Amino acid sequence: MAKASKTIKVEQTSSAIRRHHSQRETLIGLKLNKIGRVSELQDTPEVRGMIDKVKHLVRVVDGK
Repeated sequence: MAKASKTIKVEQTSSAIRRHHSQRETLIGLKLNKIGRVSELQDTPEVRGMIDKVKHLVRVVDGK
């Protein structure tokens, strides 16, 4: 039986305008590029690091 992987829902709350290009690229890597977009991603250390880099632009949505 395969182990089900955990997921995280992330929503973009702020614009990427006037932000460093690496932060804009991180948002694109998280499949976000417009305010209000929600993306469901696997819960891995890499994704957690990306979320931490742009934590002022996104919020984690509770999946319950």
